Amino acid sequence: MTQYHLRYRGRGVMIYWHVEKNSACIYSQLKTCSSSEVATMINGVLKHCTSMEVKKNYVDSHGQSEIAFAFTHLLGFQLMPRLKRMKVQKLYRPHVGQSDSYANLQPILTRPIKWDLIRQQYDQMVKYATALRLGTAETEAILKRFRKNPVQHPTYQALMELGRVIKTIFLCQYLDSEDLRREINEGLNVVERWNGVNDFIFYGKGGEFASNRLENQELSVLSLHLLQICLVYVNTLMIQSVLGQKHWEKRMTARDLQAITPLIFGHVNPYGLFKLDMKERIERLSQPLVA
Repeated sequence: MTQYHLRYRGRGVMIYWHVEKNSACIYSQLKTCSSSEVATMINGVLKHCTSMEVKKNYVDSHGQSEIAFAFTHLLGFQLMPRLKRMKVQKLYRPHVGQSDSYANLQPILTRPIKWDLIRQQYDQMVKYATALRLGTAETEAILKRFRKNPVQHPTYQALMELGRVIKTIFLCQYLDSEDLRREINEGLNVVERWNGVNDFIFYGKGGEFASNRLENQELSVLSLHLLQICLVYVNTLMIQSVLGQKHWEKRMTARDLQAITPLIFGHVNPYGLFKLDMKERIERLSQPLVA
């Protein structure tokens, strides 16, 4: 699976994390550097195997595309990308015959949406989306099939057209709402913090896999995932224990509380002698957990 990655200027594989806003990772995937991040993003939402219902998915620019907007809309969740090149984005006109409408938006407007194409291929689009939801088809396989002959594939063209509709709506909301831009940035910051902690706790080979065997790499990823979840859980209990003290309740401001995260590791010593006393427990861990 090892490939050269232009962004990181080296050879390797990639791990794609789906991290919930409260810092718990619900899914992890090992992928090649060249495989579609859109397909990986959709797979994580559909196959995370937790009780969580994903309503929004925050991604960077390389995790979105017009086909991604179409599929996420059909699958019932919102794609929320942080777009870096806003100046090159275009808004599609809703109807034909509006060339003189929206005078202040003329520089960023482009052609009208082809609604007839979406209507003609609607059943086929739902068929592909249902196959993804039921797991009878792989996202990567469907996207590869579309890419082989995208110009002549009518369903692909319809999905692209639907994606342009959803993306145009999103761009209008993104430009209009500062709260939405902050929400997306905060969600992605959680993932960046997650990656930073991974670099610290995956210390055996300095962040590198010790094996080129796929089975061993997957085991390393799952072990790292489990270790990170445990760190988040224990840190959450410790923070709750500290903040439960009355004098902290008076000293903490709203800004202080906003900055609290369980993705901390300054108190962790990854080297040296570990003393394990099974009789000592964090206060909250000694009490039965209630779901």
